[in-house]
Amino acid sequence: MRPQGAEPHPHPSYLQHHFDNREQQASAAKLGMWVFLATEILMFSGLFLGYFIIRMFYPEMVLGAHEHLSKTAGGINTVVLITSSFTMALGVRAAQTNNRKQCVWMLALTILCAGIFMVVKYFEYSSKFHHGMLPGRFYHAYDFGYDLPKYAHVFFGIYFTMTGLHGVHVLVGMGVLTWVLIRAKRGEFSAEYYTPVENVGLYWHLVDLVWIFLFPLLYLVK
Repeated sequence: MRPQGAEPHPHPSYLQHHFDNREQQASAAKLGMWVFLATEILMFSGLFLGYFIIRMFYPEMVLGAHEHLSKTAGGINTVVLITSSFTMALGVRAAQTNNRKQCVWMLALTILCAGIFMVVKYFEYSSKFHHGMLPGRFYHAYDFGYDLPKYAHVFFGIYFTMTGLHGVHVLVGMGVLTWVLIRAKRGEFSAEYYTPVENVGLYWHLVDLVWIFLFPLLYLVK
């Protein structure tokens, strides 16, 4: 209990009423984020398992079909996402050290990198649509003179599923990064409170990590 006549401790605007202090709030938020990331890893793990089953049953088909993916586009997107991970880390560090201007710039650069990734992916997908390299019953690459292995539509099915789901995560990341950027411009983050920036950073690093596995498995099959 507070001594009689003592002034109440100031309640920071960022501290939710159901937490006693900022450390407790930050720990709870980080735990929640790690639990969420664990479910994301489980989801992508199921897709990776599906990929390896297809690779096991149709190795020659996977080797032949993957040659029609653009290694250049995949390589550019890999560099872009690795760069975005670096700028995201710098943004978190800037928030931790009260460097508002740098935090805003690093978040903006991260969003820019994400945008570049999606633009490259748009052109890559457009090429596949144009040449009939689609999943399942929509596959009709033979109409354009392509002689791909039998069951190539299965490979493009897993390709579009994995990269498409990853692309959705990139778009979600752009949304939450924009939300954090707006708050950073308002000066809501400091050395005392930077939890949203840090948690968004954890999410973004997972998005980058998933792509680092997708790129060699889909584009650099040997």
